[in-house]
Parts: sequence; structure tokens; C-alpha cells
Amino acid sequence: MIRILIACLALMCWGQAGLALDLTLQEILQQNKKLVEKPSRKTIGPVIEEIAASNLSQVQGFLEAWGNKQVWQRRSDGLFFFGTAVAKRQYELTDPDSGESVGEFTKKDLKQLKPNSGVRALIATALVQFQLSDLDPVKRAEALQAMERAPTAKHLAPLRLSIENELDADLKARKSRLERLLTISFDPDTATRVAAIQSFEGDLGVDVRATLNPLVVTSVNITSGDLPTDENIARVIKPGSEDLSVPAAYDLLVASKLAPPATSAEDIRAALVAHIDGGQVAKISVAQLSDPEIRRQAYDRLAEQSLVPAFIDEEDIAKKLLGYTVYETFAETSVAVTDAAQAALSKIDLNVGMNQTLDLTLDAISLASIYFLAAIGLAITFGVMGVINMAHGEFIMMGAYTGYVVQQVIPNHTVSILVALPLAFAVTFAAGVVMERLVIRYLYNRPLETLLATFGISIALQQLAKNIFGTQARPLTAPGWLDGAWVMNDVVSISFIRIAIFILALIFLGMFLFIMKRTRLGLETRTVTQNPRMAASMGINPDRVNMLTFGLGSGIAGVAGVAIGLFAKVTSEMGNDYIVQSFMTVVVGGVGNIWGALAGATMIGFLQKGIEWGYPSNTLAAQTYMIIFIIIFIQFKPRGIIALKGRAAGD
Repeated sequence: MIRILIACLALMCWGQAGLALDLTLQEILQQNKKLVEKPSRKTIGPVIEEIAASNLSQVQGFLEAWGNKQVWQRRSDGLFFFGTAVAKRQYELTDPDSGESVGEFTKKDLKQLKPNSGVRALIATALVQFQLSDLDPVKRAEALQAMERAPTAKHLAPLRLSIENELDADLKARKSRLERLLTISFDPDTATRVAAIQSFEGDLGVDVRATLNPLVVTSVNITSGDLPTDENIARVIKPGSEDLSVPAAYDLLVASKLAPPATSAEDIRAALVAHIDGGQVAKISVAQLSDPEIRRQAYDRLAEQSLVPAFIDEEDIAKKLLGYTVYETFAETSVAVTDAAQAALSKIDLNVGMNQTLDLTLDAISLASIYFLAAIGLAITFGVMGVINMAHGEFIMMGAYTGYVVQQVIPNHTVSILVALPLAFAVTFAAGVVMERLVIRYLYNRPLETLLATFGISIALQQLAKNIFGTQARPLTAPGWLDGAWVMNDVVSISFIRIAIFILALIFLGMFLFIMKRTRLGLETRTVTQNPRMAASMGINPDRVNMLTFGLGSGIAGVAGVAIGLFAKVTSEMGNDYIVQSFMTVVVGGVGNIWGALAGATMIGFLQKGIEWGYPSNTLAAQTYMIIFIIIFIQFKPRGIIALKGRAAGD
């Protein structure tokens, strides 16, 4: 009989358990009706977990509808349904279990469930485990992204289950990477966590550092006995060392209520003020309290009367600390895990440093190419003609505005840039020829007058641009294929526009070398540069060569303006941002020499980026140090890196 009774009880229990497992979605909702009707982030969590754990096929669709405010409750019986608007204030209800329509109802017969942002966040977290295996790759990607933003221990198991059957190679790689990151944070097995950490050694991903850094976070503690054996101790710190001052160590004692607070000057003053009696404090006249030693004496008398706490000075603090040990502990309790994390972070830091150097180098090369484009025209005019053209920056500005005007006529950005480059060259070439014919030709060998004249032209051109285009910056939009950047990893990247400018600089370098080495104009220019009198005696017209050379330099400045305008603001004063660097590039590299201009641009580009790296928040300091360095450099190399023999060199 007893055996039969036990068997019956077991069957009853099994039957009840089976009923609990076989609950429909509607039954689960009805059991938690009050919580579902008025959900809050603090109370609805267990309900959502119960729904998710039911393993019903309808769970994903219901949670998505709930989060999107598409679940309605029928007022007559309190049942929950999916609701779809079919007319104004008219909704068709669908049973969440069978998916069948139960009819149409007016809005007054229904109550819409409107979960707040906190509840929707919990719903989204629960949905992840279903969406990771959804047939739609977009939903799988969204679920993975949500998990990456807010990972939890509950995500680890469903994520692992979804990896094997993932067909998309990119999603599978992302899932595998996230699984290893979650393993580091949440897996209970130490060996598994250590293996996951070691798999990321040298990885540059920000997500890896964000996962590993919390493992090596430490807190400072103090104890009067031996070091605890149940904590992961990072190191012992000696009070008074660079890592921990004596007052900071004593503050730990005070915070742990192991010692009274140290007595400050403000504490003494407040205590004396509070115990003034008849113009005296502890039988000492208030007039005498201006002396620090007398103030201390008065405070000690108050302490002897137990009116104030005993004075704690530096000697008392040092004696008190002798009986205690200060140490740091890791937040992570496993020694093996913290050791592996520190080793991985050390290799990652080394790799990050190397890649930051590469990133800085790419930035410097990019900046050098910009300076080279801006200065190449100046190098030609200054080297061949000895003209200090202060209006060179305005030719850059003219080129940029030419690109802007072309884009107003040709809306296709790719075509407009292809048209703007030669047109900017033509416009600024013509402007340079006009300027040389009307002004410069009368001022040869008169550097001061040339400087003043071109400076005046510079101001006039700026004002003319303001009158035509206004004072606000004008957009010069790059083609869509130049948007974005070439991202090598989480540390190294460079924008496609800067890459294009670098390529453009190389093209102009090649074109200039071709003109100088393979054309008649180049031959005549080099001849006039080396010896203008001999060139004239050989039938070369130096006046014509000067005109064409000045026009060529001005035209190249216009092309540089189009390139610079793609990433910099196009204003009437944009030339001022590059004229100083252009002159520095020419002077440092060596006037009149294209290789000197290239060397000068490279040197200044690397120097500026290096100084900016050392002073990231102080641009003025970086500019100042760069100018000082160049002044010192010129003292030792007055002719520049690559000296030119000829008229430009002063021979």
C-alpha cells in the first residue's frame, strides 16, 4: 500500500509539473496579469524570464509585439491579444497562441499595453536569445549588436548555441569573438576564461580592452594583521612612496574607522571660535591667537578638558601607520585570470603603441602632402624669380572658390571636381600672369617692395572674395567615393580625402619633374635659374620665362586650393592658414628646388604632428615650438636641406 501511495503521489507531482511546463502564453500572462498590466523595470523581469523560458514558438513574436506596443488587453475578460488597426479606433485582435483572429473591437473596449523604456530594455534583452537564430540575417545582426552594447551572463549560453548553425561568415566571426569576450567576463571555469584571454593577446580591438581592463582594476585596503589569504592581492604599498602619500594612507584608516581624523588648521580655528568665553579661549586672550603656537596651545588646553578631540599631528599619523599594512586587491578574485589579463594587456599596449606610431606617421605624411601642394608653386616662383609672393595664399583661395562655383553649375560632385581641377589651374595661371605683368616685373631684385606690393594684393584679393562670396564659409563637397576612411584597425585610420591629396601631390611631383626635365620651358627655366645673363645671351627671353614660371606656380596653387577645400573651410581668409607653412616649407627645404620643397614639407609635417602629439591640447604651443625649431635649423642650414646653386641661392 505504501509503495502504491508513493507512486500515486509521484504521478500527481509529475502531472502538475507537466501542466506547468505546458502552460500556454495566455495562461502565463493571466497568472501575472497585474504585473503585465502595470509593468515596471523592478517587477516585470521575472515575468519576462518566465515567458522566455517557456520555449513556446510564439514567444519571439509576442515579445517583439509587446516591445513595439502592439499588445492589447480586452477589457471584458482581461485577455491579451495582438492588435492591428483596421479603421479609425477599430482594431482586429489576434490570439497570441493560435494566431487566429478573434474579431474586431473598438478602442474603448481595449487597453493598450505601453511599456516604458526600462521595460522595453528588458524585453530587448530577453529577445536576443531568439533573434540570434532568426532566419532573417538582419535580425540576427541587430540581436548581436544589442548584445555587444549591453552584454550579460544570460547571453552566453544562447550565443554559444547559435554559433554552430550560423551560415553568414561575418556574423559567425562576430559571434565567435563576442562569445570569447563573454567567456572572459562570465564563464565560471577559470581555465576557460584564461584560454579566452590568451586568444586576444595583441588584439587592438577596443572591445577587448574594455573587457580586460575591469579585471585588473584595483582597490586600496589597509589591515592591522597579516595579509588576507582569500583576496587576490596585487601588491603591498608603502605609505610615503610615490604611489601613496602618508596623509592618503591615514585617510584609509579614518575611512575604516580605525583612527580619528587628522587635525587641520581649519579644525583648530573652528574649535577656538566655538569656545570663546569673555574674550578668552582656555584662559588665553583672543588677541594672542594670531600666533600659530599660541593657537595650538589653546587647542591643547581644550583637548585636556575633553572639549575637543586630541590633536593629531604628522608624528601621531606616522606612529599610527606603523601598525598597519596597505595593499591593493584586484576586483577579480582569480589570480590566474588577472595574471593572464595583465600579460595580454601588456602585449596589447605594445601593439597599440606601435600602431599609434604608424597612425601618427600617416597623419604626418598626409599633412606633408598638403603643405607640399600648397608650397610647390611658391617654391617655383621664389626659386626662379626671387619674388616673395605674399599673395600666394590667395591663389589657393581662388582655386577653392573656383571649385565651389563649378559645383554650383555641375551638381555631380565627381564630375565637378574633375572639371574644377584644370579650371582652377587655368584661372589662377591667368591671375598669376596678370599679376606678374602688371606688378612683379617692375620689382625684380627689390625684395622689400615686392613683399609690400604682394601683401597689398593679398588684402585686396581677400576683400574682393568677401564682396563676391560673403564672409561665411562655402561648402566644397567631396565625391561620395571619398567619404569615410581607410580603417586598418581600431587604432590606425586615414580619410580617403587625405589619401587622394597624397596621390595628387605625387602626380604633381611627377608632372613638375617632367616639365623641368623633358620640356623646353623646363630647360629654359633651369637655365634662367642658374645664370639669367648667360641664358639671355643664348637667345632665351628671361622676361617671358619669368612670366610663365610665375603663372605655373600660381596655377599649381589653385589646384592645391581645390584639394584643400575638400576638407577645410572655404573662406576669403583660408590662404592665411597656409601661407606661413608654405614659406617655412620653401625656406627649410631649399628655395627653387622641387626636392627641397618635398623635403621641407615632409620635415615640417612630421615636426608639427610630433609636437602636437606631445601637446595635444595646446595648438598654440605646438606652433610656437615648431617656429622656434625652424629658426634654430636655419641658423645651421641657411640654404635649407637641399641648397640650390643659382640666382635663388644668392650666387
